[in-house]
Amino acid sequence: MLFTPGVWLGGMVSAAGVCAPDGHELTCWQTGFWGAFLRELQRREPSGLDHNWVSCFGYTPTTAETILQQWVVAEDQLQWIPQAQLELVHSRADRITGLDVQTLDGPCRVTAEVFIDGSDLGDLLATADQPFRWGWESKEPWAEPSAPTRKRLQSEPFFRDQPIQSPTWVVMGQLNGDCSVGRDRPRLPHPFEASPVAFGLEKTITYGRLPGGLVMLNWPLHGNDWHHNLERAISPNPTVRNDLAADMQRHSHTFLDALQTCSSNWIGPGQAFPGTDTSLALMPYWREGRRLVGRSTVTENDLLPVQPGARRGPLPMHSNGSCSSIAIGTYANDHHYPGEDWPLAPKSVHWGGRWTGTPFCIPFNALITDAFSNLIVAEKGFSVSHIANGATRLQPLILNIGQAAGLAAAMAVQRAIPLADLPVRDLQLALIHNREAPAAVMPIWEWPIWHPHWAEAQERALLHPDQLGADGHLAGQLQTDFQRPAPDQAPRDRFERTHQGEFRRRADGSMELLNGRSNIPLITLEPAIHTCLDSLEDRGSTLELRGVMNPWGPWLRVTGVTNHKRRS
Repeated sequence: MLFTPGVWLGGMVSAAGVCAPDGHELTCWQTGFWGAFLRELQRREPSGLDHNWVSCFGYTPTTAETILQQWVVAEDQLQWIPQAQLELVHSRADRITGLDVQTLDGPCRVTAEVFIDGSDLGDLLATADQPFRWGWESKEPWAEPSAPTRKRLQSEPFFRDQPIQSPTWVVMGQLNGDCSVGRDRPRLPHPFEASPVAFGLEKTITYGRLPGGLVMLNWPLHGNDWHHNLERAISPNPTVRNDLAADMQRHSHTFLDALQTCSSNWIGPGQAFPGTDTSLALMPYWREGRRLVGRSTVTENDLLPVQPGARRGPLPMHSNGSCSSIAIGTYANDHHYPGEDWPLAPKSVHWGGRWTGTPFCIPFNALITDAFSNLIVAEKGFSVSHIANGATRLQPLILNIGQAAGLAAAMAVQRAIPLADLPVRDLQLALIHNREAPAAVMPIWEWPIWHPHWAEAQERALLHPDQLGADGHLAGQLQTDFQRPAPDQAPRDRFERTHQGEFRRRADGSMELLNGRSNIPLITLEPAIHTCLDSLEDRGSTLELRGVMNPWGPWLRVTGVTNHKRRS
């Protein structure tokens, strides 16, 4: 049984309107539910997914929601109950025995062997009256490089006033024709005026451009992030929670109104959601909520490269020497607060012509707790520190954590064992070899999900984690039997075209193609293409490429290198 609070299934990917996801863009990370979701989006969006500059994937909320609902309908054993409200949790000793849920058909009592909290704010955790984490932790418990000291936490008002990352209530705009970039426009009013000053009006507006000229307004810099009295998010009083929602909604509408005035009506309200206000997302985009006190906790130290120049964090290991990872995250740590950016230890690399986050692993023990032997916590509420939550909160990882949670629950029920007794190796192999959505559990850079050796590479690295290098590549004997991906082997994209020109690398590490008429910036999401382009000298190589143009990037997303030669 699946209970959701609204009329839509989705959280971030549809109902919250965050339809230009960050992270997991490389094809080696397009695995599991996230990869299956992406491939369905690419198949269904008539104009493709290359529409904005914040993400390589832009889609409409209705397309995403249609995919999710069709997935659920296709599962004969899954019953979805929308517009439900959790009222009470019943427990005995270390087990949850049932839930009281208010539905459109009235109250019901739900009993089950395993319960999963997939809510944005950790609703089941709170209703069960169990300890949870909320907000900041000091540097002292885990020695996280970016955490404040206990003294600062206790003395500086900022940490009291800003207990969690700022949420956003996404509002959808609609572009009306082309932007006249050179026109004089009114300045945005305070407090929004810093947005076009820092980035320019066009960059501010097209940040989250989607198919059909829809625009996801989820702008952090003097935009529609909300920073005030966020403790109301977990108030037991529904009136207090509703007041917070109303404040956030008004603020986002004010931001859209300001952009509409400033752009001389280039952008106006969009139509993207059901209901009377079709421009306003059905729920807020919560970046952080209550967090589980789990059997293990993911901290910032688990995200960061293990040594200078490394491309991954440490592998979570059992005492028996096996790896306990059940999902891969890749997002660069990113925190939203008012004022200056919070200084965070870097965990990004320049790869494929753009910056991307380095991968890290989520251990199974971060999803379960000693408090309840039959509870799994997914979404953003699994056991993670406040600082690390800035990298673990994004849609791609959350989808794949949900996949691991559901599969673990099913396996535990089938075997009639507690969750803690489930062999993690069995769960990992089931994820890797899942028929419809095979999911990565090991952070291997060079093997894209479409490659015939992908599953074998994942399994070999799982069995021999000591031979997965700190750079994310298989080492020694593990890779000698594989036919490595080729730079023209990736699946075709229906929007790709052939381009020819001279390759040039810029001083900042970015790449471009000179074709006589223009200089085209290049990016790629394919490991073999990255390796090929990285091997070229700064200039002088003539290339023939397959790729998809994104004028809002602006860049050419290279999908294949069909020919390259060095000019003599």
